[in-house]
Amino acid sequence: MGTQPMTDRLNRPFRDLRISVTDRCNFRCHYCMPADIFGPDYPFLKKTEILSFEETNRLVHLFHQTSPIKKIRITGGEPLMRKDVDQLISMLTATTGIEDVAMTTNGTLLPKMADKLKKAGLKRVTVSLDSLDDERFGKINGRGIGTKPVLDGMEAAKEAGLGVKVNMVVQKGVNDQDVLPMAQFFKEKGYTLRFIEYMDVGNSNGWRMDDVVAKRDILEMIHKVHPLEPVESDYPSEVATRYRYKGTSVEIGVISSVTDAFCTTCNRARLSVEGKLYTCLFATKGHDFRELLRSGASDEAIQQKLAAIWHVRDDQYSLKRTSHTNKRKKVEMSHIGG
Repeated sequence: MGTQPMTDRLNRPFRDLRISVTDRCNFRCHYCMPADIFGPDYPFLKKTEILSFEETNRLVHLFHQTSPIKKIRITGGEPLMRKDVDQLISMLTATTGIEDVAMTTNGTLLPKMADKLKKAGLKRVTVSLDSLDDERFGKINGRGIGTKPVLDGMEAAKEAGLGVKVNMVVQKGVNDQDVLPMAQFFKEKGYTLRFIEYMDVGNSNGWRMDDVVAKRDILEMIHKVHPLEPVESDYPSEVATRYRYKGTSVEIGVISSVTDAFCTTCNRARLSVEGKLYTCLFATKGHDFRELLRSGASDEAIQQKLAAIWHVRDDQYSLKRTSHTNKRKKVEMSHIGG
């Protein structure tokens, strides 16, 4: 393995890999998998179209040899809907030695999986929760599911020894009234809550700029009631701008890819469930590694393809976002995670 990471045209290293393990989810959140599109007849991927754990493990191992990866995040869809996903985590940690392995989940399946995930080598989970109001949350998740299963999942993760963070996607007129109650609740819990500006990922969520609650407005709402102070980033490519409640060690973060983009330091790629590599969350197409794997390509050929992709990368979608770019066909979040 080389000791130096590959860099792209903007001198951004490849350090962070997100791995989608399923395109299915038990929620139908309207900003990700709206029920009117992802209904009973939606053509979800067949088992043969999805990378096996062995295929995923081989790719990650070769990627890591080509450019040392610091962080892996397991995503979906809902990753805990992939049977035996803990086995993949065990394989990845054993093969690569990468220690920072995390997962993004809606949390509902954590009570039965948290211990297995911890034993497999998972370090932390980020749990999505967009409101503490059961009725509002049920409408957002499209299944009428209340907050208790999600909160129980967080507790199960904590009891298993996993780190816990919480993500809230904030949308104007949908759940912006929940910013302060969420801040108060998780301040008391001691969990880091991260507010995410509503993004135009994919094409199915009907995104409009008018629906975005800007980072500055989120911070202003909270700071008036719970004074904040900035926290320095742990590393240059950190996506969340971090703050601490004054007089405490409890933090919040804001991920602001719309009003305060962080493209210039983005060091992540996303491996989709069907084996395509995407170099941007807002990409229109991916690079097919499944075909390479299944055609018997050598390790060297796979590594050369990765290097060729990364060296010409110049993605800066959020810095160039316009009404025109929003209309181009982009990969859906359910295929590549967040």
